[in-house]
Amino acid sequence: MLNPITSNNKYLVNYGTVWSLIIGAHFAVLHFYYHITIGVAATDSLLFNVFFAFLGISLWNLVRYGKGNQNFINLLVSHIFSSLLIIGFWLISGYLILKYAVNDVYYLSFLDSSFPWRIISGMFYYSLFILVYYVVVYYQDIQDKIKQEANLKTLIKEVELNALKNQINPHFLFNSLNSVSSLTITSPKKAQDMIIKLSEYLRYSLSNEEQQITILKTELENIQLYLEIEKIRFGNRLNFQFNCDDKVLKAKIPAMILQPLFENAIKHGVYESTETINVVLNAEFRKNQLKLSLKNDFDPTAKQTKGEGIGLKNTKERLFLIYKKNDLISLNKTDNEFTAAIKIPQND
Repeated sequence: MLNPITSNNKYLVNYGTVWSLIIGAHFAVLHFYYHITIGVAATDSLLFNVFFAFLGISLWNLVRYGKGNQNFINLLVSHIFSSLLIIGFWLISGYLILKYAVNDVYYLSFLDSSFPWRIISGMFYYSLFILVYYVVVYYQDIQDKIKQEANLKTLIKEVELNALKNQINPHFLFNSLNSVSSLTITSPKKAQDMIIKLSEYLRYSLSNEEQQITILKTELENIQLYLEIEKIRFGNRLNFQFNCDDKVLKAKIPAMILQPLFENAIKHGVYESTETINVVLNAEFRKNQLKLSLKNDFDPTAKQTKGEGIGLKNTKERLFLIYKKNDLISLNKTDNEFTAAIKIPQND
């Protein structure tokens, strides 16, 4: 950690300004109150104050590297000895220089008698420097801890997001492989087409595995592959449609966020139905949000497939982790239609 005074030009200028005011005040007291000549008063104020200004900068190292693991008592004793050494060195050096440099009996008598208040001022300077430096050190330590905690939270968030996103591919892959197994007996050609589509889908998914945010156009290309695989399984029982204009296609969206919704629509709409089930995605901008509404009809007389709700719960958790909002997904079910709607904030 660099010295806060010398590492920042603004602080260095302010530091110099403060000491200039102190030198001016010191000079004024010596000249106007003690009637010491201008030259000698200027020499005294410059020597003692400029000297301590440089010593004060060096005290940073004492605070920064001496803090360590010392307890309060050891730290206090350490500063008592260091203050005696530094203030003693400062006073004796200044005294000897002025004693031999100034040939003024009145001033030399004043110099001898001024030792007590000079010691007090030295102790005040030392204490003020140490106090300010400790405040700076602890403030910087707190800021470092805040940054470390923020980085840790970001890493945890990324791990959680990846864990949620990685639940999608295995679930879909198991279903697809089971379907391929069945089709190899009933329709080998469909099985071959499905394997090719599945290969394309997995290649696409793996190439975008590390991305958390993508654009709607990319997401729909991925969904298109997924639906084409499912259409091989269900044929005319599955009909899908995307209602999106070019402007909406550029909107930002979490990668793989739509697939659980489509899986849910197919699982609860197509599985048990003998009629054509329409799966329709509508996308539009509302204020500063992208609203996506996925609707599918279903046969109310058919036996409904029970599930654990992992896909919808997964989607809700991912949206919360990314956007810190709990109201971004809503579900609505009527007699023959199910709607899942999500809102994606568009911050830029």
